Amino acid sequence: MLSLMLIFPDVAHAMGTTGGGEQGAAGGGSGMLIMLVAIFAIFYFLMIRPESKRRKERQSMIDSLARHDKVVTIGGLYGDVIDVHEDRVVLKIAENVKVEVAKSAVSSKRT
Repeated sequence: MLSLMLIFPDVAHAMGTTGGGEQGAAGGGSGMLIMLVAIFAIFYFLMIRPESKRRKERQSMIDSLARHDKVVTIGGLYGDVIDVHEDRVVLKIAENVKVEVAKSAVSSKRT
């Protein structure tokens, strides 16, 4: 091993055999933990929290569907709510044309 250190000092340095022992290893673990916590906090506040807020708002909109609401479906159909069932709604999309769609297919309410 000593002969390798003399011939290839860069490899010996990369392997951590240049003396000094483990002086830098003691602080490295806590620094890494702080970095992981910071990354998770940023990820939470920029991605997870806003998405859950949008999901809750959409679910409350779907739960509050009532007759005579004007809605748009995910497929782009515009219609008026004629009847509301447990898992679906009946929309009037034209004169004498009614369709049943899943509540989850309602994208938004129109005003």
